[in-house]
Amino acid sequence: MNFETLPGFRSFFPENCFLRNYIFKTWRKSAVSYNFQEYDAPTLEPLELYKEKSGEEIVNQLFNFVDKGDRAVALRPEMTPSLARLAGAKANSLKRPIKWFSIGEQFRYERPQKGRLRSFYQFNVDILGEPGVGADAELIGCLVETLKNFGLEQDDFKIRLSDRQLWILFLKHWNVSDAHMTSVLSIMDRMARLKKDKLRSQLNEYFGDDTDSFINSVEGLMAINSESDMLSFFSQLTLSEIHKQLVDDRLSELASLMQLINSMKIGQFVTIDFSIVRGLAYYTGFVFEAFEATGEGRALAGGGRYDDLIGRLSSNAMEAVGFAMGDVTLLDLLESKKKLPEYSQNPDVMILFSEDEARDCALADAQFLRSSGIKVDYPLKRVNFSKLFKEANQRGVPFVLIYGNEEIEKGLVKLKDFQTGEEYLIDRNERELLEKLKSLL
Repeated sequence: MNFETLPGFRSFFPENCFLRNYIFKTWRKSAVSYNFQEYDAPTLEPLELYKEKSGEEIVNQLFNFVDKGDRAVALRPEMTPSLARLAGAKANSLKRPIKWFSIGEQFRYERPQKGRLRSFYQFNVDILGEPGVGADAELIGCLVETLKNFGLEQDDFKIRLSDRQLWILFLKHWNVSDAHMTSVLSIMDRMARLKKDKLRSQLNEYFGDDTDSFINSVEGLMAINSESDMLSFFSQLTLSEIHKQLVDDRLSELASLMQLINSMKIGQFVTIDFSIVRGLAYYTGFVFEAFEATGEGRALAGGGRYDDLIGRLSSNAMEAVGFAMGDVTLLDLLESKKKLPEYSQNPDVMILFSEDEARDCALADAQFLRSSGIKVDYPLKRVNFSKLFKEANQRGVPFVLIYGNEEIEKGLVKLKDFQTGEEYLIDRNERELLEKLKSLL
């Protein structure tokens, strides 16, 4: 009987695992360079944790079941609820701001398609306990640096920045009630993917005869790509004095955020784009997404400020901002841009030996070199030298250490450099052997 991998899941052969580990290494390097601390949480969590965050409708998207202890549980679909639980549990003892990151597997029961699978890995980076825009700028900076660390450049990706508060104030101008605000924002988040007739149909419930006028106004908002155009647009809205003041405050905050982004020398990667809405209800401020520069395909990463969520999921309220990046869309982009490293299973050094005495010396040296950080391989069964030389050359192994009885008697070992064709006789002294190899590698 042949068993296949389940739909939406992946098996990682060595070459796939190599790329996965490369992504993890680059994610971790990026977060650590910003002094984020790594954390982790269980893969299996109480189902109620996700229902509390996202409502009953989330259940249809989960791998959930009742365990043997009669508990309703789910494989985690995201890390934010677990983060909220962990940070809330130690809120009083943690130094603010809290800068944490995680790399972990998530699960969602949805239809597998390009860029979206049922099992995926995600890089989560968050700052908790800091209300100022410095935290938002730090997260955007880390996101830019992460993508640059994969070899991506300004022509390869863009960060699109928007603000949920300004969106809400815009909808206030259109007399959208608080009760309907989340539903309308959810439609706005999907607007680019909806056909015009379906968009009108969904908005008609809220705007009636003004639906087309509303759509035209939204298109004007989404066309804004500069601070000056944004000031002009919002100055024309009909709002109460309180809401006008809120608009002024948000525009001032956005100007401060952009100033920080420009000070970090990453302004060329960031554009104002109100087509970014982030449909999830818990976002409370600036939101952003990273896309391939042409805007094609799924978002590479997304996030924003969610100041109220920690308090909802724990007993301690705390401001929060963060982003998440999945490995599936990232891999697709890196492959299309030819930015993935070449897989190699070659050792740094291959060791060849003949008789038993030579083998004993060779294996002793192999263990020493391995413990010193050099990748060493040797044949596990006897094969003649000519065949081994041919194999090492074909595989592109850079160096071969040759242990023959004649060399062993003289206390020597032969080193052949396949890259230059040169050969060296080296004393079988551990320090000399190691220094010579490190100088060549």
